[in-house]
Amino acid sequence: MLTMRLTGLALLLPMLAGVPAANGVERGTDKDFATRSEVIATHGMAATSQPLATQIALDILKRGGSAVDAAIAANAALGLMEPTGSGIGGNLFAIVWEEKSRRLWGLNASGRSPQSLTFQYFLDRKMQRIPGYGVLPVSVPGAVDGWFELHDRFGRLPMSEILQPAIDYARDGFPVSALIARGWARNARALKDYAGFAATFMPGGKTPSKGDIFKNPRLANTYSRIAARGRDVFYRGSIAREIADHMEQHGGFLSAVDLTQHRSEWVEPIGTNYRGYTLWELPPNGQGIAALQILNILEPYPLHEMGFGSVDHVHTFVEAKKLAYEDRARFYADPDFSDIPVTALTSKKYADQRRKLLSPKKAAASYPAGNPALETGDTIYLTVADAEGNMVSLIQSNYRGMGSGVTPGELGFVLQDRGELFSLEPGHPNVYAPGKRPFHTIIPAFVTLDGYRYLSFGVMGGSMQPQGHVQILMNLIDFGMNLQEAGDAPRIHHAGSSQPTGELMRDGGKIFLEPGYPQETWRELEARGHQLGKRPGIFGGYQAVMWDDERKVYLGASESRKDGHAAGY
Repeated sequence: MLTMRLTGLALLLPMLAGVPAANGVERGTDKDFATRSEVIATHGMAATSQPLATQIALDILKRGGSAVDAAIAANAALGLMEPTGSGIGGNLFAIVWEEKSRRLWGLNASGRSPQSLTFQYFLDRKMQRIPGYGVLPVSVPGAVDGWFELHDRFGRLPMSEILQPAIDYARDGFPVSALIARGWARNARALKDYAGFAATFMPGGKTPSKGDIFKNPRLANTYSRIAARGRDVFYRGSIAREIADHMEQHGGFLSAVDLTQHRSEWVEPIGTNYRGYTLWELPPNGQGIAALQILNILEPYPLHEMGFGSVDHVHTFVEAKKLAYEDRARFYADPDFSDIPVTALTSKKYADQRRKLLSPKKAAASYPAGNPALETGDTIYLTVADAEGNMVSLIQSNYRGMGSGVTPGELGFVLQDRGELFSLEPGHPNVYAPGKRPFHTIIPAFVTLDGYRYLSFGVMGGSMQPQGHVQILMNLIDFGMNLQEAGDAPRIHHAGSSQPTGELMRDGGKIFLEPGYPQETWRELEARGHQLGKRPGIFGGYQAVMWDDERKVYLGASESRKDGHAAGY
């Protein structure tokens, strides 16, 4: 019997007469997992985690909108349709390929902590960690400002036209999928008692079930105000006042001044070359450079010869991940508050130094964080490409599912709880401070080939994201998979205790493998000292758009583990 995954479920498919059951993109391929064809189109492509949002993106493209216009429209729809992972109470990051200038732009639209909440507040209460729910982890929501920054630079259609599909769905309703219904119910168990949450997200006193039509007229009104009056209504006008008043009424710290002072930041993406392909990530306060560090460590290893799913493949990847994540726990933070050695951390020379610690046959219980020389100098992901060649890689999140539970007045959305990821360890780069951006897990990715646009992609799921980015590229480059196969292949999730809040790994962590890895690999990993987890791991979601410059077509791929949908025209 061969353990295989079909649309996210572990099934046992028989081997008949020594011939694998038909399970590849083309029946009869040698892939030991279920997959399907890539989507191929010439004019435009969208891949999101919700089919209705993908259709909205394509409609915007067909009306003459840019890739960014379509991405904003899809993101607004997802804030309604997938509130379990997104919403305008959260933050946003994006990488944009601008075809005219043939360059990448990076946007950090993450918000800062309240000015009136001090580190002394936590010390006085002898708190070891910032809680995940309630008013304390709330930071300024940056997504709406991110929309307008992107639109001002790359938009074509008016914002009123871009937001109208989401407004219509919010007023008229949309059918909730089984996956979202389960996540909604799970979130509500923790958040239902926070003021405003049940009134918005639990009509009739319960969360929607599969197939129920959910309406959010409060969010429709909020979107309508944003469409008519622009960014300032959210950060300086009536919406800002409603957020601040709700926070004050419930003992919170986020104020109208915090919202007024918020601005997104355009940043330069940081890249590393891996076997001729350059992966681009955004610099901290996010964790994207961890993917670059892992790739740099892996590059000398003959992964193709090891073979996908072999013990050498899994062991080498996990040990490289451990090395990078110890640095992640030690160094990643808001660069406005810490001198982060980004250039050194992502250098090939530093990777050579770190790689010496990796044993090819034995799992490490812990690694020390490195000593680079200081040098100056639950989530939704979507990607859209337009007919002019512009591509956007966008990720957006409230952090812990539906966020903090704090649901201001009649606005129809939950405020994020990203501040939970601050450290309360004095002296740590990511230690809490007023007006500071917390460490972020959400990261968009982009790949160029010979300096030109090639691949826009992302993998959702907290600390899984850099691990997922690396695995997608290994699957494409080292193991010769196509775009859809690279996402459908069973994944590895290593969960260690190294956290941006300051804790370092001391027990080696645990490896969680999706069904599809040979039993021999499981046995040999244990023999090398790895701990294998038994519960389901967090394997993330995946969307991708690739440009085939030879054939002049886009290829799209999406996620079978979620409701993902890629479509083009």
